[in-house]
Amino acid sequence: MNDHGAHFAGVSGVLAPVLVLLVYLHLARRARRRNPVLGWRGWRTASFAAGLVLVAAALLPPVASLAHADFRGHMVQHMLIGMYAPIGLVLGAPVTLLLRTLPVAGARRLTAVVHSRPGRLAAHPATALLLSTGSIVALYFTPLYDAAAAHAAGHWLLHAHFLLSGCLFAHVIAGPDPAPARPGVRARLVYLGCAIAVHAVVAQLMYAGFRVGVRAPVAELRGGAEIMYYGGDIAELLLAAALVTTWRPDRRDRRGGPARRPRLAHDPV
Repeated sequence: MNDHGAHFAGVSGVLAPVLVLLVYLHLARRARRRNPVLGWRGWRTASFAAGLVLVAAALLPPVASLAHADFRGHMVQHMLIGMYAPIGLVLGAPVTLLLRTLPVAGARRLTAVVHSRPGRLAAHPATALLLSTGSIVALYFTPLYDAAAAHAAGHWLLHAHFLLSGCLFAHVIAGPDPAPARPGVRARLVYLGCAIAVHAVVAQLMYAGFRVGVRAPVAELRGGAEIMYYGGDIAELLLAAALVTTWRPDRRDRRGGPARRPRLAHDPV
């Protein structure tokens, strides 16, 4: 990346998270004013802010500088943007916050999108698993990574994919926001177990150098594989803990069907 691209990345790494956080804080304040009884819990705000801090840390030096020079730095960036930051962002319940603060017409439109067929398909665990975990197979075992890394736009597309797909998977597994297609806890634990297994296999194959499509020194590949193996395990354990912490049992969930959540207007978040 040239100096202009690096400067742009640094500015974006600071401004974008700050602007998003300011919008979130404004909406949280509005939610508390609209309904002082329900309010808006401070730990939700802290969780969302922590997610944004992790995004900023990944996009700023020294992580960003190392990511452009060393595959191990890229893997640290990947873990922060695609696995750790999404947990904090999702636990911040941004969709619920929007539903509480939008005008009635806007809230109804957002609810319609969530409950629409495309919305339910996107929020299905299989879709989230394919986009977040399955995509790393194509990224690291084909020329795709080198092609993306050769251009600044490719870097930003990778970042966007990691963040969005990571948030989608975290939302499906443990998110407090409404998800009509979300199955019961047992099924979600199975999908989380599949993600853990895929990450472990990909990391082991990468460490062994088996048909890896990334052009990098062996030491960097092995270091990146170790970061993926251990860093991914920790992130997925945190996600499992979030699932257990936020789980609210009901009769449908005990039967293994989609978990039904209380009406948003009375959700004490």
